[in-house]
Amino acid sequence: MNKFWLLVFVFFNSESFSFGNSVNVTTRPNVVNIGAIFSFNSTVGKVAKVAIEAAVDDVNSEPAVLNGTKLKLTMQDTNYSGFLGIVEAFKIMENEAVAVIGPQFSVTAHIVSHIANELHIPLLSFAATDPTLSSLQYPFFVRTTQSDLFQMAAIADIIKYYEWTNVIAIYVDDDNGRNGISVLGDKLAESRAKISYKAPMSPGASRSETTNVLVKVALMDSRILVLHTYADWGLEVLDVAENLGMLESGYVWIVTDWLSTVLDTYSPLSSKAIANVQGVVTLRMHTPDSKLKTNLVSSWSNLTSRKASNSSFGLSTYGLYAYDTVWLLAHAIDKFFNQGGNISFSNDSRLTHLGGGKLHIDSMSIFNGGNLLLQSILGVNMTGVTGPFKFTSDGYLIHPAYQVINVVGNGYRRIGHWSNYSGLSIELPEILYAKPPNDSSSTQQLYDVIWPGQTTQKPRGWVFPNNGRELRIGVPNRVVYREFVSLVQGPDTFGGYCIDVFTAALKFLPYAVPYKLIPFGDGHNNPKVSDLVRLVSAGVYDAAVGDLAITTNRTRMVDFTQPYIESGLVVVAPLRKQNSNAWAFLRPFSPMMWCITGIFFLLVGVVVWILEHRINDDFRGPPKRQIVTILWFSFSTLFFSHRERTLSTLGRIVLIIWLFIVLILNSSYTASLTSILTVEQLSSPVKGIESLISTGDPIGYQRGSFAENYLSEELSIPRSRLVPLNSADDYAKALKDGPKRGGVAAVIDERAYMELFLTTQCEFSIVGSEFSKMGWGFAFPRDSQLAVDMSTAILKLSENGDLQRIHDKWLRGSACRSQGTKENVDRLELNSFWGLFVLCGFACLLALLLYLVQIVNQFARHYPDSEEELASSSGQSSRSARIQTFLSFVGEKEEVAKRRSKRKRMERGPQKETQVMMDL
Repeated sequence: MNKFWLLVFVFFNSESFSFGNSVNVTTRPNVVNIGAIFSFNSTVGKVAKVAIEAAVDDVNSEPAVLNGTKLKLTMQDTNYSGFLGIVEAFKIMENEAVAVIGPQFSVTAHIVSHIANELHIPLLSFAATDPTLSSLQYPFFVRTTQSDLFQMAAIADIIKYYEWTNVIAIYVDDDNGRNGISVLGDKLAESRAKISYKAPMSPGASRSETTNVLVKVALMDSRILVLHTYADWGLEVLDVAENLGMLESGYVWIVTDWLSTVLDTYSPLSSKAIANVQGVVTLRMHTPDSKLKTNLVSSWSNLTSRKASNSSFGLSTYGLYAYDTVWLLAHAIDKFFNQGGNISFSNDSRLTHLGGGKLHIDSMSIFNGGNLLLQSILGVNMTGVTGPFKFTSDGYLIHPAYQVINVVGNGYRRIGHWSNYSGLSIELPEILYAKPPNDSSSTQQLYDVIWPGQTTQKPRGWVFPNNGRELRIGVPNRVVYREFVSLVQGPDTFGGYCIDVFTAALKFLPYAVPYKLIPFGDGHNNPKVSDLVRLVSAGVYDAAVGDLAITTNRTRMVDFTQPYIESGLVVVAPLRKQNSNAWAFLRPFSPMMWCITGIFFLLVGVVVWILEHRINDDFRGPPKRQIVTILWFSFSTLFFSHRERTLSTLGRIVLIIWLFIVLILNSSYTASLTSILTVEQLSSPVKGIESLISTGDPIGYQRGSFAENYLSEELSIPRSRLVPLNSADDYAKALKDGPKRGGVAAVIDERAYMELFLTTQCEFSIVGSEFSKMGWGFAFPRDSQLAVDMSTAILKLSENGDLQRIHDKWLRGSACRSQGTKENVDRLELNSFWGLFVLCGFACLLALLLYLVQIVNQFARHYPDSEEELASSSGQSSRSARIQTFLSFVGEKEEVAKRRSKRKRMERGPQKETQVMMDL
């Protein structure tokens, strides 16, 4: 046997051949030799044998297909043996077959394809689905069925549809099994799922070996099982699984299309076999309904009775593809002849030196027309019993599609379809081909599944592993703020707020979680939480519990639960008492507020003076007196003590609005000043993170906290300014000493810590606002289902109030925290009053406009002949005189202007009468 394998790989994998004499056959022979190699008694092979023979009979019965040429079929039984498959392939090829249908198994196809490549004899396999049998490595291997590349993509989409993330793969450890599962892993990774455990089984494993493999699977936490095996062995695997209780509620079994092949071939199954597949989801290659398919199905029972004596079995999809394979080859051979192809073979002169021997290696010859026939095969475009039959440029059949089947009762139900065109759908793929492609998550749809255990509720997909191992949970061994996490009553016993939240959340889980809390840190310095998170990612710990801030860098390593407390970074600085002084009365208003208020006092005084000047003696007199009147009137309104009367309607309106505003300003000022003078005021030179950065003073932070990296990397604060502190006492001392005595100007830490710190340190306070938003959560490895369930449990704690009760138990607040009142809290800003000032300004402007219209109207009425009197003057001097006249009119008292106007009218009356008499 070793000599045989040596001969195969040495002589038939060689790239250089010296060809001898050629043997030519007529262009259109009467008979064309073809071969077929597969296992006759296998589930796939017995159906394929009948289908291939029937197809050859159908081709030969129609002379128009090959124009009188007939196919001569030679079939060899490999009997489940890869070695026999190779030997039988030699037997067929030495008989000058132009093509071989098969092999059935991918393992055999890998070896025989090397031989086919060298002898230029196309292999047309209807059952070898290994995705690595590519046309690049094996150009003469033609797959006339669907590749497992698409079947694994369909399984991955099903897992994604149900939002499962961890899968266990059970498979036969051969080329077909390994390569298929490898593709499944790649497809799962595209949706952030993975194969968490691979369970290979040796081909032909005994029942005890299968049991040992499945026992290991049962100890895993994932309950999503993918079984990729052969039709003749799969039922035995499921029988072992049923005996182990692995087909009960909670499990999910997704098996490849071997199960649908068994159901189609041996239906109905025995009661024991059908009981072992209840709730299982499987796939079947989709073949659209057609007249050709209906005719073959209706005649199948007659075919099996004639060609398979003493046996009856159904027609599977592999049988349909085997039938179409013969027709594909017939059309290709006809095309080959139409293109001038000849059937001729060339001997290899090197093989003759080996001698005849019992293996007859020297009888092997190369098909000279192999390349032309191969191109003819790949160029065929026909419609067969499986539907449109055509190859893509990559050597795959067009429109790969599968039916998704759920085994229920004595049969099965179709819950949907999968195609590489639109993913999962309840519509037929051929209907979707007429629509634009759409494989988005929102359009994926399947009917309800009845899962193992006769339940329609979607299984969670995992359970806590029943292997007796406790979860190793790392807990930071803190030396400060022990209210959150602390060692109590022994080396492995913890207490504190975070631990209580964790244990309370565990009670809401639908399963028990054995665990062991392991301290992380030396107990003398605060441990670095990022290091603990990194160990969870590396698998040293199964989880981490404690005051773990959820940061961007950490989420790249692990999965966090829902935050159970909000805690961003804040600035804590020392406070000093702000004593009253001689200028305390100015503090209620901000500088801008004082300026705007003063401007409006003057503005209102000027506007009222303008409105009252012509009619009110209180607003007339020498210029000095009028200026004093404006100032007095303006500021006396502050106390409502103005003695000047307002006579004009517009002036009264403006004054009423202004007095209303003054009333509001007075009330606000009085309230603010009272607060400032009666409540102790505390202030800090540090107003927030921005002012702290600009000072250049040292900044304290908690050792081991993420604050160090955040301040240096995100806020670009030099590390030389950052001072690590270990305890609350260190905080207090550094803040009291200040930058001038070796301390710090402020401490930056998480709000939860600082609020606890301030309950006993009243001379410090949080200044500014929280400048980073984050929370605390528990850390688990990536894609951990326990993290999801714990998040749900934390939400339940929040909804029922337990989370707040745990908070109050450990973190009761103190009134001391609220004493840090900053200077600008009681200071009144312009933002609070700008609407009043806009209202006053608008009233003044409107009053001035109305007053101007009124004055112009009076001027035109009292000086109607001013233009005639100035007509003789030049244009520039007339305009100047006109303006001077108008200004004099505005400055005059209204009664004086009226008397002068009346006198002029009386003087013009006698003058007009005299002029009339002179004209007469």
